Amino acid sequence: DKLKNLLELLPEHDLPEDLKSKHCKRCVVVGSGGILYGSELGHLLNQFDIVIRLNDAPVQGYTDHVGNKTTIRMTYPEGAPLSEHEYPPASLFVAVLFKSVDFNWLEAMVKKETL
Repeated sequence: DKLKNLLELLPEHDLPEDLKSKHCKRCVVVGSGGILYGSELGHLLNQFDIVIRLNDAPVQGYTDHVGNKTTIRMTYPEGAPLSEHEYPPASLFVAVLFKSVDFNWLEAMVKKETL
């Protein structure tokens, strides 16, 4: 019931046109473990068609190592970036919900309420 009620609150949206048109020939998933620090692979990562970043993997200040391209950001609500600057307008944010508190978080976000 909780999921059904939440889905009724959400506006229906499709994928952004620029993302739907991508053929995803080369994709890369960039985690948040810090293993890329010092690698200077940013220029290489930016060349992928789709760059998926997980959790709150920082970009600002680390672009030489992790690149600056973000096509999709996937995270649990508690791992979502706190700064609005970490949500590039051309990227898609995907909230991964699996705990009841995650659904409460999304409902509060949609209703613009405080948790």
